[in-house]
Amino acid sequence: MIPTEREILAVHKDAAPSREAFELVYEHCQIVWSVASQFLTGLDVDGDLVRAGALLHDVGVYRVGTTAYIRHGVLGHELLAGLGFSEPICRFASHHTGVGLTRDDVLQQELPIPVADYLPETREEELVLYADKFHSKRTPPVFLSGDTYEATVARWGADKAGIFADLRRRYGDPVLDALTAKTGYAVI
Repeated sequence: MIPTEREILAVHKDAAPSREAFELVYEHCQIVWSVASQFLTGLDVDGDLVRAGALLHDVGVYRVGTTAYIRHGVLGHELLAGLGFSEPICRFASHHTGVGLTRDDVLQQELPIPVADYLPETREEELVLYADKFHSKRTPPVFLSGDTYEATVARWGADKAGIFADLRRRYGDPVLDALTAKTGYAVI
């Protein structure tokens, strides 16, 4: 079952440790949904599932605290599972980091998460992962051009840059003008 926007908002409000955290994370999730929605036309995907995934993918950020940020995906998966959400919904949290993490990535980088593959398995998961790359919650928040993110992800290896380049070829870059006008965030 796909949660409604009202149910999703309640999850964010209940999980957020502060109003500032809620505003930062929920706005980011809304932006990711706005970006992902640009790619839906002509695709055989469940748009409602993409919406829910985009709006819930970063709920684990609220639980990061002093632990490594890389854990936010698995923490979000645990949070959503604990609330009774289905596995397809929970996976958006744990399978959106970077361009996907393999078990080899986890082992070689000694990441503090369970050893597993965290790769998108559905087109819906892939769209949320991809859309997430175009906005950063850093201070101040910014939008990232495709070129900027591709250069950033290349530091993790040519294979990661290649995965992102393939996503760009398949989906194109989003149009960010309306979002930058609405938020005032720069595109870098």
